[in-house]
Amino acid sequence: MSDSFSDEGPAETPDESVERALRVGLNDFELSDADRALLEADGALGDESTDGAARPVVAIIGRPNVGKSTLVNRVLGRREAVVEDVPGVTRDRVAYDAEWSGRDFTLVDTGGWEVDASGIHLRVAEQAEVAIELADAVLFVVDAKVGATDTDEAVVKLLRRSKKPVVLVANKVDDQKTELEAATLWSLGLGQPWPISALHGRGTGDALDALLDVLPEKSAVSAYGRGGPRRVALVGRPNVGKSSLLNKLAGEDRVVVDNVAGTTRDPVDELIELGGKTWRFVDTAGIRRRVHLTRGADFYASLRTQAAIEKAEVAVVLIDAEDSIAEQDVRVVQQVVDAGRALVLAFNKWDLLDEERRHYLEREIERDLGQVAWAPRANISAVTGRHVDRLVPGLEVALDSWDQRVPTGRLNSFLGEVVAGHPHPVRGGKQPRILFATQASTRPPRFVVFASGFIEAGYRRFLERRLREQFGFEGSPIELSVRVREKRRR
Repeated sequence: MSDSFSDEGPAETPDESVERALRVGLNDFELSDADRALLEADGALGDESTDGAARPVVAIIGRPNVGKSTLVNRVLGRREAVVEDVPGVTRDRVAYDAEWSGRDFTLVDTGGWEVDASGIHLRVAEQAEVAIELADAVLFVVDAKVGATDTDEAVVKLLRRSKKPVVLVANKVDDQKTELEAATLWSLGLGQPWPISALHGRGTGDALDALLDVLPEKSAVSAYGRGGPRRVALVGRPNVGKSSLLNKLAGEDRVVVDNVAGTTRDPVDELIELGGKTWRFVDTAGIRRRVHLTRGADFYASLRTQAAIEKAEVAVVLIDAEDSIAEQDVRVVQQVVDAGRALVLAFNKWDLLDEERRHYLEREIERDLGQVAWAPRANISAVTGRHVDRLVPGLEVALDSWDQRVPTGRLNSFLGEVVAGHPHPVRGGKQPRILFATQASTRPPRFVVFASGFIEAGYRRFLERRLREQFGFEGSPIELSVRVREKRRR
């Protein structure tokens, strides 16, 4: 009897049966090529743990209106970046997947860098500095028709300090005469200027070949490379005890340090033994405040925090337990969540609190940090070193959650039970139905839900809360996106 079943393979589990039935049901709906690719990959598309995440990063830097976005479009081979003949159209850093001569890399377009920027232009310039810090190589674009300006000279100093490989590109070279003018850019001291016309494509191939010569095979600044010590950012508003904690963790003797690409000066990330493991604490000094600027300390602290978070896998947000939780504390926590990094909260100076302060602190945490109730907490003293070892379990559980993947069959069975017990409210006479769900990636966990109609924000939050209750995800943000798909027309 047993032999007659030998070719049938293992029996299908109830979860697998649900998944198969829902997949078949999806055939009745209009799906895009991207939808089908995601479903065929069973959620492994775009996973941050793949080799693609370690691709090298190239930042395009230059003052406003030198043609950076035009060059981005030329490299990509499509009109992706917004281009106008007005300075300052690009304000934030924007990353694109690019390829040249069979080499894949990430191209980061930035706003224009100016020396004496103020207001929003200052923020644009500082975003460009963050881009340099998080890049493996830099394409420095100069307007060949204008020549080297004082701002260009200032950018050169910034690039020298970063110690990143730089390819100097002289843009707007449309003829032989301008090519001769471009030769004067040797004076910047960055080596050969590559004359190009980003608009017409002239010379861009040679410049990109030069870029590939200095570009590493894998990113040295990517937060996602597998292997080696896990990267921890120690962040928080000024004067909460970050330096004290780092010194206490490092001990009397300075820790083993090594030079790591990706910082704008000469600092090092620190290797620290904690809880029987080696951790890499990402340098949080980041961008130095400009000497001639006397205001905006909070803004610069925010930028340093941003650079550290983006280079790390998990962030420990240090909060001064003696003081009331400040708006800036909440902002730092939100930066970690927005960046999709794992999160641990550390309340410093806990040994100095009396019972009354502890009572009020708990109420403040509930009120101001309720949106990250899922984050592990450690109550420590940076100065005495009391309970700093309690950071380790929080770091480990947060990183495990960050890497966690829920099997597609189990996910759909669970959502089926949730929806059956608490269906989406009826709106306009219709009730949207969840058709299928899959986990698109990890680091952080991202879920895609296919639905027959719009899913309200409140119901999405309900689903996220139930996902946490069922699968944990302690210490990791999770993202839930909904794709509304209509039935095929017969």
